[in-house]
Amino acid sequence: MSGFPWSNAMAFGLGVLRLSPGAFWAMTPRELAAAHDGVAGRKGAALGRNDLEALMARHPDGERQ
Repeated sequence: MSGFPWSNAMAFGLGVLRLSPGAFWAMTPRELAAAHDGVAGRKGAALGRNDLEALMARHPDGERQ
């Protein structure tokens, strides 16, 4: 069994997210994983048609012509 990939976690947290060391070490692994999903793209099912239309209605790009 291999250990937790601390060097990868630290590189992501400190280098990519640019967290302070205090903020990084205060995070739980689950919080760091959620931050990773936010940056790398959330894994899971794509939006359904109704959800996409609701999102587009809330955040329109501009008037359609």
